[in-house]
Amino acid sequence: MRKLWGRLNSVNVQKAAWALDEAGLAFEAIPAGGAHGVVHDPAYRALNPNGLVPTLEEDGFVLWESNAILRYVARISPALSPPEDPRTRALIDQWLDWQATSFTPAMRDAFWQLFRSPEPDRALVNASLAASETHAATLDRYLAGRDYAVGDRFGIADIALGCAAHRWLHLPAERVERPNLRRWYERIAARPGAARALGEPVG
Repeated sequence: MRKLWGRLNSVNVQKAAWALDEAGLAFEAIPAGGAHGVVHDPAYRALNPNGLVPTLEEDGFVLWESNAILRYVARISPALSPPEDPRTRALIDQWLDWQATSFTPAMRDAFWQLFRSPEPDRALVNASLAASETHAATLDRYLAGRDYAVGDRFGIADIALGCAAHRWLHLPAERVERPNLRRWYERIAARPGAARALGEPVG
């Protein structure tokens, strides 16, 4: 039985759950991380030495790192498999890396301060929001005239960017309205897989 360890208020677990759902791959969701604990248990560390989520366990095969899980699911699923064109695949990798190294990290301080701190540090929040606005603007410009992040059909770049955009758009803070980002997000968020993966309150 395929198992996905994590919790659905984690942006990284959301990515993996959404991809598995889109691929039609059944899995057992095992709560881990945050209030659930588990991630520091020796048995879990034997699966994922980083003590983070998500972790995918499948017939003795173990995989961690959310974007690695996205790429794996795309390789085994016709529903998410990318075109053979190497440039299209490179663009998918580009946006997966950008989400993981730029957009999501930029909003991390704002998220933690606004949702997890009893007394938010406004300087940290403001700096994080400003950095995130820069990346939101980049994504908004790119999405002009596009229905999907890369190519003409839904794929794992939409999942990675969509989960990050979901968190960004649900931060309790003022943001510059980005019409292209909003239009694209609302399109992909209407998918059944998104509704299930993103259904937990942000926080």
